[in-house]
Amino acid sequence: MSPTIRRRPRPAVGCALVVLAALSAGPAWAEPAPAYAELLARLDQTPAASEAVALADAAEARVRQAGERPNPNLSLAAENFGGSGPYSGFGGSDVSLSLSQDLELWGRRPARVNVARAEAGSAALRRDLAFIDAGGRLALTYAEAEAAQRRARLAEEGLALALADARAALVLVEEGREPILRGVQAESEAAAARASLDEAQAEHQAALARLTAVAMLPAPTTSIDASLLDAAVSVQPPPVDSAPTVRVAESEATAAERRIEVERVNSRPDITASFGVTRFGIENETALTAGLSLPLPLFNRNQGAIDAARAEHRAAQARLLKARQDAHADRSAATVRLASSGSRVSAADAGVKAAEEAYRLSRIGADAGRISQLELRVSRTALINARSAAVDARLSRVRAEIDLARLEGRAPFQGNP
Repeated sequence: MSPTIRRRPRPAVGCALVVLAALSAGPAWAEPAPAYAELLARLDQTPAASEAVALADAAEARVRQAGERPNPNLSLAAENFGGSGPYSGFGGSDVSLSLSQDLELWGRRPARVNVARAEAGSAALRRDLAFIDAGGRLALTYAEAEAAQRRARLAEEGLALALADARAALVLVEEGREPILRGVQAESEAAAARASLDEAQAEHQAALARLTAVAMLPAPTTSIDASLLDAAVSVQPPPVDSAPTVRVAESEATAAERRIEVERVNSRPDITASFGVTRFGIENETALTAGLSLPLPLFNRNQGAIDAARAEHRAAQARLLKARQDAHADRSAATVRLASSGSRVSAADAGVKAAEEAYRLSRIGADAGRISQLELRVSRTALINARSAAVDARLSRVRAEIDLARLEGRAPFQGNP
């Protein structure tokens, strides 16, 4: 073997050892994120949940306001003053003091209250749905951060394996048992593994930053200790009509139906009763006055508003039908995805065990000179891919659990309410 061939591997082996030494120190995993269940208990502090709670409180306040009676009107009127003769001054004027009250007949107030109650029910259901959506977002962000952490650690292991294989290949090249091309290829694979590790670590930091923002943590987190990817899930789907989206659509349809009655009541005369006293200035006498006033429905009978309310009710019923159909289809799909993702996780775990054994045997064979470096690289690549597939399978299971939990009206990985 030429001197050039013999001198080249030694620096490469030295560089590999230096990189391995730097890798062995590893990052300092500190400030772990709280467990998912603990973060879930803080959902009421998130902006989306706070907004939903505020809107529900506003709807409840409108219910109270809808039950209030209209305020009476107090009026003071003066007549027959500033004229001529006995009406030249103000002393001969007639002064009237009256109090008028809207009677709210035909069930105006109950109809108004019923609509406000239906709208408050819809707001409460949307508040619950906002909490469920926030829980799903938190679960997905948490799982993605954990998956990114696992991929970063897998990239570290992949780099360690690539460096170990490169060191073994360079030794074989130095001994003349492999061509120099194998050493160059090993160095290239180690560099690619290093780049993959840098990319995985960047994704890990980005995922942790997203988790810090979504969970509104007071300080940035650097790791995840409590696993969500390995959490157990159960498939117990409730009836379709209990899905939060269906319940919201039902409540909105009820509110739309009650608005029809409000518009019907508004088409009837709004009667106002008045009672007062009048002082007649010239005679210096007083007398009581009473009266009723109502508009004459000659031109406006509120028919357009009634027709609009009916059309909005039909639209709400159509949305309800669509919500039921979507909930049925989504529940079936989510149940199938969750079941298949469980099988995928089991298959991926079995694949990891098989790939680990294949790599172990390949490494032994390569060290003994019975297996080529090419076959060793193939088995190492298969091992890395198998481990990555196991992480992807668990993340897919989390997504399926999030979808099913939303249909069941609960937070992911929590029991049915």
